[in-house]
Amino acid sequence: MKILVAMSGGVDSSVAAARAVDAGHEVVGVHLALSRMPGTLRTGSRGCCTIEDSRDAHRVAGMLDIPFYVWDFSERFKEDIVDDFIAEYAAGRTPNPCMRCNERIKFAALLDRALALGFDAIATGHYAEVLRDDNGLPELHRGEDLAKDQSYVLGVLSGDQLEHCYFPIGATASKAEVRAEAAERGFSVANKPDSYDICFIPDGDTKAWLADKIPMRPGLIKDAEGETLGEHDGAMTYTIGQRKGLGIQKPAADGQPRFVTGLDPASNTVTVGSRSDLAVSHLTGIRTTWAGPAPTDIGNEPATAIDCEVQIRAHSDPVPARAWLGDYISEAPEHEVNPIVDEVEVPAARPAGQLMHIDVDEELSGVAPGQTMVIYRGTRVLGQATIDVTAKDRLGV
Repeated sequence: MKILVAMSGGVDSSVAAARAVDAGHEVVGVHLALSRMPGTLRTGSRGCCTIEDSRDAHRVAGMLDIPFYVWDFSERFKEDIVDDFIAEYAAGRTPNPCMRCNERIKFAALLDRALALGFDAIATGHYAEVLRDDNGLPELHRGEDLAKDQSYVLGVLSGDQLEHCYFPIGATASKAEVRAEAAERGFSVANKPDSYDICFIPDGDTKAWLADKIPMRPGLIKDAEGETLGEHDGAMTYTIGQRKGLGIQKPAADGQPRFVTGLDPASNTVTVGSRSDLAVSHLTGIRTTWAGPAPTDIGNEPATAIDCEVQIRAHSDPVPARAWLGDYISEAPEHEVNPIVDEVEVPAARPAGQLMHIDVDEELSGVAPGQTMVIYRGTRVLGQATIDVTAKDRLGV
């Protein structure tokens, strides 16, 4: 096949490119320039897609004797990922920019360009596998190394996109094996630290970064009974489940820690409560998509729910659940006007699409609207939805 390898400059994509070459494919490497500040340098494990990463990728491509290009996707990245991130926080939701980047950049904009240029597929260094069902249709499965499995952040991929995805390291038993192979090949990135946190906030201070983008106004911190416990300098910088940095001087009556349990950007109020107040047993999701063929046995009411497992964070454990579909929203409402942050265009809370309902067998804690819930059967990713509403009680029968 003619393969376009997205080379981030890290060890995983470097080994993925090498394996694609070894497999006999016609391989071209490309590094995505996503930063609006091309001079940005990496700081240890923080940041990615920097000029340093580009040079590392170019060096590996030279060793593999494959063509290498840098494609500037910075404008698209700003519009689809960075601006979306700001707008979601302004609306009181907690977005996952890595999911959006896979959905809108790496496996949409990049894949579209690759196909237009005559490539058969794009390859990345993700720890996941594309397998075929009995009808030859693609399915997304967890990577062999469950500790490094990245199928969660790929849960937004459609069946059509999976047809053109190639994950050369997905069946590798461990990250240590990938690093050892890179060292054996003489790649200087063999021991390069993995990137983490949000790539466009390299210092990791999300609150300070948002404060520079969203007009912040002080407001009240209250408990569930409405008693004022303190003040904050901007509700949008808080997230459900947050414990530190609340600045509450008055201790709880039971002496236990307080956590953020609710955000109301309209009134600019942060609500806090106990750990038990964070427990939820039901999730309703929007923007539902299927990673390959949709399950044929899922229905539109609790009685026709399917057994599955749900995962709500990239590195959290999946929990047993039951899922069913809800109403189909045919039209998205007008963009909401946020009275507190009127300078930021806030996306509609419920865009057009199918709702997904999930009851979990084990209570989840600290779940925030805007997060992604990915449902599995065994190792297979069935699909995903963006969490819109949570509830303490199960809705199903």
